[in-house]
Amino acid sequence: MIVLFNFRVALVASHAALSPEEAYWNSMLPNTPMPMAVKNSVQPELMGEKSTSVGVDVSAGKRHKGTSVHVIVPGFSPFNYDYAATADQLHDNPNVALFFLEKDMKLGTKMTLHFTKGTNAATFLPRQVSEKIPFSSDKLPEILNHFSVKPNSMEAEIMKKTIKECEEPEIKGEEKYCATSLESMIDFSASMLGKTAHAVSTEVQKETPLQKYSISGVEKIAGGKAVVCHKQNYEYAVFYCHKTDTTKAYMVSMAGADGTQAKAVAVCHTDTSAWNPKHLAFLVLKVKPGTVPICHFLPEDHVVCREILIIGD
Repeated sequence: MIVLFNFRVALVASHAALSPEEAYWNSMLPNTPMPMAVKNSVQPELMGEKSTSVGVDVSAGKRHKGTSVHVIVPGFSPFNYDYAATADQLHDNPNVALFFLEKDMKLGTKMTLHFTKGTNAATFLPRQVSEKIPFSSDKLPEILNHFSVKPNSMEAEIMKKTIKECEEPEIKGEEKYCATSLESMIDFSASMLGKTAHAVSTEVQKETPLQKYSISGVEKIAGGKAVVCHKQNYEYAVFYCHKTDTTKAYMVSMAGADGTQAKAVAVCHTDTSAWNPKHLAFLVLKVKPGTVPICHFLPEDHVVCREILIIGD
């Protein structure tokens, strides 16, 4: 009896220590731990961790001095399959190396890759805060004013493109949603896959320069239905999520030339017939839409949720 009592006390204490974000995750997706890509997008103080990083004032939805949008030349995400690649995207772009053919994903295959630690430090706002902040192109002036962003700045252009991508219509066979809070991302994934869904993200031992990686293991983790969420550049964490029924996902173990170990999530699309014929993947791999499965590795700040079927339920 004493042992049982102590166990119950410990269980209650562990639940009490959870942040609201962790508690909501556990209630909606009880069969999967929160992957690192999600943890890194939750404000450290809400996770009970100490941090010296610049955050967001959750009470007002205003940023502190500094910015979450890292300065890059604005361009459309390579994971939005409705857009054509630009000339700049084909040169000096680490995303080029992320695309490959499914037939090449086998033991011993060597790939030249550049796994970078995410520079996108934006964190989620609580849903009750994010829902009060507009997120639409027709409200852009109001959004920029809210975050004290100059209308003609690079930062404003990046935010504008993120919103535009979110507003683009779905391609055939896709259901998409831009989550402006962790809670809304969880809700979308659970509504598409059910509460038994399992979430994973790419994890690399350390950041390395462009180098050769050798595949040492391939494990299929999803076939058919999956939700993939890509972190966007914005003032706070926004994830572009899309669900398709023609997706396979793998966990690929790799070793870099310098000994760095990586467990990378690879997503393979078996039907690319609705993609833009000039999408980056087709230009890099020199194939046509709808001909062969096209795969890509997910950067560390992206997430894939896979469907888990419980037999006997």
